[in-house]
Amino acid sequence: MSALHESNLQSLKFLHRGKVRDLYEVDARHLLIVQTDRLSAFDVILDDPIPGKGEVLTAVSNFWFDKLQHVIPNHLSGIAPETVVQGDAEKAQVHGRAFVTKKLKPLPIEAIVRGYLVGSGWKDYQKTGAVCGIALPKGLREAEKLPEPLFTPSTKAAVGDHDENISYAQAVELLGKEMAGKVRAATLALYTEAANYAATRGIIIADTKFEFGVDEAGKLYLIDEALTPDSSRFWPADQYQVGSNPPSFDKQFVRDWLESSGWNKQAPAPRIPQDVLEKTAAKYREAQQRLIG
Repeated sequence: MSALHESNLQSLKFLHRGKVRDLYEVDARHLLIVQTDRLSAFDVILDDPIPGKGEVLTAVSNFWFDKLQHVIPNHLSGIAPETVVQGDAEKAQVHGRAFVTKKLKPLPIEAIVRGYLVGSGWKDYQKTGAVCGIALPKGLREAEKLPEPLFTPSTKAAVGDHDENISYAQAVELLGKEMAGKVRAATLALYTEAANYAATRGIIIADTKFEFGVDEAGKLYLIDEALTPDSSRFWPADQYQVGSNPPSFDKQFVRDWLESSGWNKQAPAPRIPQDVLEKTAAKYREAQQRLIG
């Protein structure tokens, strides 16, 4: 399977290249978002893409956008990506890996929700007994399910920088009290519904992040991607046990290899062996297969 590291669409105005997504302007009201096969690890974009990753992210996001649209509207326009570009080469670049979306104003935070005590939350808890300033009961173990999901927003860093966790009070300062409340409520509702569904498919959603935007009237929308292996920590339920971090359906193969390589986590990253890329691609496909068949 060939991989797309960067899109190159001459028929549309190029706007921005993020860690994974390339952004183009379709017209005054619509954007084209292309999900490439780029992979970022430790906030560094790797030279080696994961074949088919962008198509998995698109299929999984489309599934969730459809399934959760009763909770909150999303940014999809319903316009087929192939209809807004020109020529076979451009259509091939967007086929199965792009959205045409409404043009909305993104909110300046990432809406993170944690259902289990793992990753940076576990490290925080070990030091402080809290996660992002939210006090938790004593005696919790790594990977344990939290008494209730936690909304722990962060800043949105530029490519190459690190996101920083912020308190809910800081989110209120950035968004205003009413909008912060709407974002928190939507985040928790989306996570709860998605986690309950995923459990029926043998997947635990340990944590995830959402992004939101508003239209000119201030109406809130779910944007970006939704509940993919890139934005979420998916665990196989049959391998889950409290006290250890289960294997996840994402870039963990690559992260583990990079950790063991002696790399200092500064750009440029080392080249990734082919077998590690293939195992990672297989994990993404397995997540898609389990979730949506």
